Amino acid sequence: MMPHLAHIALIVRDYDEALAFYVGQLGFTLVEDSAVPEQGKRWVVVRPPDAEAGATSILLARAASPEQAAAIGNQAGGRVFLFLETDDFARDHAAFTAAGVRFLEPPRHEVYGIVAVFEDLYGNRWDLIERQ
Repeated sequence: MMPHLAHIALIVRDYDEALAFYVGQLGFTLVEDSAVPEQGKRWVVVRPPDAEAGATSILLARAASPEQAAAIGNQAGGRVFLFLETDDFARDHAAFTAAGVRFLEPPRHEVYGIVAVFEDLYGNRWDLIERQ
């Protein structure tokens, strides 16, 4: 197999509150939640619903130092950090809004598609995008 991007580490304050957002509000699939007792942590992996096995997933990594804790919610320095592509923007925008996801702007049409920026529970910015 050729090298591919397997996981993106997202620093979180608490595993369970992050799971409540990513699985509960965004509808992501919980891929793995395994204890790593010798390191006092868990290996928690989620991915967007219906993503294929082997698709890039998100490792929810609990902050383990003050430096890591300082990066929670600001992993991209205030820029959009992650891009969630959908085949039905209206469906997902409505579902996320109903689930309490906070959008920072109304949907806008760009030359590449329709997009709106939302924040995760920590303030990291995401684009919800449907390419056209």
